[in-house]
Amino acid sequence: MKQTLQLRLSQHLALTPQLQQSIRLLQLSTQELNQEIDQLLQDNPLLELAEPHEGSFVPARDALTMPQAADTAACPNPDPANVAGNASDANDGAADAGNTYDDGYGAGNDSDWIGEMRSRQPRDANDDDGDYSELQSAEVSLREHLGAQLGLMQLDAHDRSLVSFLVEALDDDGYLEQEMEELADVLLGSLPGDAAKPEDGDREALLEELNIALRRLQSLDPPGIGARSPQECLALQLENQPPSPVRNLALTLVRSHLDLLAARDFAKLKRALRCNDDELRAAHALIRSLNPRPGAQYSPLDTRYILPDVVVRKQRGHWLVSLNQAAMPLLRINRLYADILQQQRGSGTAHAGLSGQLQEAKWLIKNVKQRFDTILRVSQAIVERQQQFLEHGEVAMRPLTLREIADTLGLHESTISRVTTQKFMATPRGIFELKYFFGSHVATDAGGAASSTAIRALIKQLVSEEDGRKPLSDAKITEILGRQGIVVARRTIAKYREGLNIPPVNLRKSL
Repeated sequence: MKQTLQLRLSQHLALTPQLQQSIRLLQLSTQELNQEIDQLLQDNPLLELAEPHEGSFVPARDALTMPQAADTAACPNPDPANVAGNASDANDGAADAGNTYDDGYGAGNDSDWIGEMRSRQPRDANDDDGDYSELQSAEVSLREHLGAQLGLMQLDAHDRSLVSFLVEALDDDGYLEQEMEELADVLLGSLPGDAAKPEDGDREALLEELNIALRRLQSLDPPGIGARSPQECLALQLENQPPSPVRNLALTLVRSHLDLLAARDFAKLKRALRCNDDELRAAHALIRSLNPRPGAQYSPLDTRYILPDVVVRKQRGHWLVSLNQAAMPLLRINRLYADILQQQRGSGTAHAGLSGQLQEAKWLIKNVKQRFDTILRVSQAIVERQQQFLEHGEVAMRPLTLREIADTLGLHESTISRVTTQKFMATPRGIFELKYFFGSHVATDAGGAASSTAIRALIKQLVSEEDGRKPLSDAKITEILGRQGIVVARRTIAKYREGLNIPPVNLRKSL
């Protein structure tokens, strides 16, 4: 076969480093964005976080004017398929540049790259008006709480050490999950290596001492601590209450018939306990008031705060969307280094490294601004379509897809997916992830569609209003929704009910 050289012309869209950065910043959450920017602030001396009281803009100089996007490959008719859905993000950025929104910092042109973007400011340690709700006060742990009570008990050193040993064996809920024999073996195994092998009588004596120490532990606060099962935990709390007919009935129920109570078999319970509905109802209410996890209140809470990206408010009958100033980095070019670089360029000795870092800082500022512009556009489009949800709640949620928002804004569907992931909207009805407003739909008799979120809200409403003695089955809920024109299968109702953590009909039955 003869070898030949051929010349072919083809068009494709190249993902430049700037475009890759824009795509990466778009899909980051607010927390991840702040971490990314903090790292870039450490690596790039020409980038800094401005203070809110400082000037909004650094004077732009002709020598520092941002160049046009000449490094983006020319492509008059790019094919998005060539870059697996990401190529359209290049056109998304170009489309965003020509739009103006109430974004809190003003839509600027290319000459505004050096300006600051309002947002996250470091807290002043001397500010008395600051919000210190995020600071957690020192909390007493379960072992510290029990240790303080143990210090007030008149015990010798040996007995006190045994109770302390059991305290250390408790889990976070306050249960003693290890068997007493196993704990005794642990104590015997901790003896010195040259000690004589313990006799069976010594092991029995140690078990008896551990049982006595356990009873002392179970007498401490909170009631139910040191229990070896949920049944024992509830019984300990009932024993701590003053005697009464209701308490005695509840104690018998917990000790002997807790499985029937869990199955809601009230008919068998009444026959076994020889009581009427009112007595069983009172005992059941008393048991429900107990705490099956007495030690959980002393466990440290892993609190996670959500910082919304946009805020929705109703003004003069219209729903308006604005960017949350606390979620936007306050970035700008460092004035000192910019002046040094300007002087070097004037003398023809400009440092190549500083010039590259300046270009990176300018692109970062522009990409961060474009990120919030896109989030604002998408959020505004969502609010325009979900106004009934804002007015009336989940039952009024309408079906919405990513494709619908993408076609409206002229963006790619993958861009909408990135924007709505881990981005949050603060509304009068709460804080929701942007993806919450999207969902599948179910057909109606009128030829329309009902959102799956609205159907879940209807199921929750029907269950909350049902008669406890005759709860609604999945088939009955399907029938009720069918009368309202919503065609949905019984298995779909079961799936939605399980997603809402609503127990089945037999476990929802009450007296």
